[in-house]
Amino acid sequence: MNVLGIETSCDETAAAVVADGRRVLSNIVASQMAEHARYGGVVPEVASRRHVEQINIVLKRALADAGVMPSEIDAIAVTNRPGLLGALLVGVSAAKALAMAWDLPIIGVHHIEAHLYANFLTHEDADFPAIALVVSGGHTDLFHLRAPGDYVLLGRTRDDAAGEAFDKCARLMGLEYPGGPAIQRAAEAGDPRAVALPRALLPGTWEFSFSGLKTAVRRALEVEPRPNIPDLAASFQEAVVDVLTAKTVAAAKSIGVPRVFLAGGVAANARLRARMENACAAAGLQLFYPPLVLCTDNGAMIATTGYFHLQAGRADTLALDTHASEPLAALAPVTAPS
Repeated sequence: MNVLGIETSCDETAAAVVADGRRVLSNIVASQMAEHARYGGVVPEVASRRHVEQINIVLKRALADAGVMPSEIDAIAVTNRPGLLGALLVGVSAAKALAMAWDLPIIGVHHIEAHLYANFLTHEDADFPAIALVVSGGHTDLFHLRAPGDYVLLGRTRDDAAGEAFDKCARLMGLEYPGGPAIQRAAEAGDPRAVALPRALLPGTWEFSFSGLKTAVRRALEVEPRPNIPDLAASFQEAVVDVLTAKTVAAAKSIGVPRVFLAGGVAANARLRARMENACAAAGLQLFYPPLVLCTDNGAMIATTGYFHLQAGRADTLALDTHASEPLAALAPVTAPS
């Protein structure tokens, strides 16, 4: 089964063809990162206009690179939630037009669930149950994945998402956008122990908070002598990674699941991967994370999620709507060990 996946939730116009939910035949991404960099963040109206300009180009290339004709596509999956409404509408409108023209089923995909399923594209032994950490510019969520489609939200950020904190602190340090890669590069020459920064562990919960860390970075830059930027970047990165790793591994051990999924744009951070690998190995847990190209927004993760939904008998109609905000799962009243 060949599924065409379409992703336009933020600032990447993406399309991919995935065979049988596991094999990527094509994966095309037209990024707007350079354009939004001059604003220090994504401008929704600009993003929507660029999606309109790129969507047909990206779709044609995805089919061409996959070596398939429209008659060889069996279903269309598209991100319809959550995201920037104007951006989502471009992808959903294109998906509806193709589904109608080609007489194909259409599957609306939750963006966060797709990030989780990116692990299934490169790990044949990825399975349920698992603890999953989704970290990006807009999300820092910790899930208990009990079975396909059966998810419990253990905790989320109370304020800034981890990726948002990277962007904001990079701006404070005078580094470029996006902040995650910029801080990682700067941190390579720094000492992660050079600047004392707080860790908001929030005992008794599985929640996260990074606003206090952001304030601490700003204050560190206001006093003399100011820390050098590589040391501050390394110390900030270590503070974020400490909390993400500790919470995730503790949740897996507390609930008693054998594996951990890491997903989202911040999952591309090399320090987070290394620390998570060491912590999971020490705890006897399997760790899964996608390759870098599948950490950021892409059509392949949408296609594979759509495939598994279709296999479970779930599909939508042309009345499919878009939603700027919709939780993947309800927040469970779970108390974490203190």
